[in-house]
Amino acid sequence: MDTSSDTAFFLGVTVVKVVVILWVLLTATAYLTWLERKVVAHIQSRWGPYRVGPHGLLQPLADGLKFLFKEDIVPADADRVIYWLAPFIAFTLAFLAIAVIPFGGSFSFHGHVIPFQITDLDVGLLFVLAVTSLGVYSIALAGWSSNSKYPLFGGLRSSAQMISYELSLGLALIGVLMITGTLSLRGIVEYQQQHGMWNIFKQPVGFLVYFTAAIAETNRVPFDLPEGETELVGGYHTEYSSFKFAMFFIAEYANMVTVSCVATLLFFGGWLGPLFGPPWLRTWLPVFWFCFKVFCFLFFYIWLRGTLPRFRYDQLMAFGWKVLLPVALLNILVTGAVVAASS
Repeated sequence: MDTSSDTAFFLGVTVVKVVVILWVLLTATAYLTWLERKVVAHIQSRWGPYRVGPHGLLQPLADGLKFLFKEDIVPADADRVIYWLAPFIAFTLAFLAIAVIPFGGSFSFHGHVIPFQITDLDVGLLFVLAVTSLGVYSIALAGWSSNSKYPLFGGLRSSAQMISYELSLGLALIGVLMITGTLSLRGIVEYQQQHGMWNIFKQPVGFLVYFTAAIAETNRVPFDLPEGETELVGGYHTEYSSFKFAMFFIAEYANMVTVSCVATLLFFGGWLGPLFGPPWLRTWLPVFWFCFKVFCFLFFYIWLRGTLPRFRYDQLMAFGWKVLLPVALLNILVTGAVVAASS
């Protein structure tokens, strides 16, 4: 096969992977809303959605149609360009990070080795952190462009929250990078495979700091202060309706998936797990193990929402600066000493 044929083949494979992964991710985010409503309902001894389809399984479809056909209201004094741009930024950045997430090993097709990943960057982790950090702009712009005090407060809260917790989140991952010596997400998983041990056993403190900061970064309970319904009506998206509101909603759940994927790859061995059966099953089992681990993190997200109350804003900021940041720095110090001693 000549070079042009190879290029066309890999371009076609990439397009197929993009379409499939986007479809899977959009479907997953839709049914995460159903799962959350069901789990929280059971925690609170309620039924949750059950009227639309068996066990309410068609509820996400009904919600999507409702958002598409609801009246789209724009505040009279809003900055219309930025008001419209903010949800698109949130939506785009939330799905961009998934491009470098490896969710399995690889398989052979017509003599070509195709990885279960859209693209493999040597600095994949850095790319994910960069893209997810930019997501706060959409919230800040949404709050400002609405020209309303409650959305503005929500946008400012999100900006302060990002500064406080992004620092701890990044520092929590330094320990893993010191141990593995690579920024490639696939390389980090391969390191765990070669050493026969997940990084959670080497970096338990780093994982706890990372996941706590990541929950704050995704504005989820108990750190959902930018939305604080009891104080800010709905926070930064108070003035949004119809599908623009749905785009913020989808972006939040897509960010939850991204955070869970990174936690799985860095600390829990990614797609590593028991392999058995015929060759085709051994090819797809890693994808199953990866999805199962991600699902466990997502379930924990939902469990937290049904269990913990929301912090006060001063408690949120104090916890980030006075607890997480010192613990993350101490973890780097200890990890550096251990790595230096073992080298």
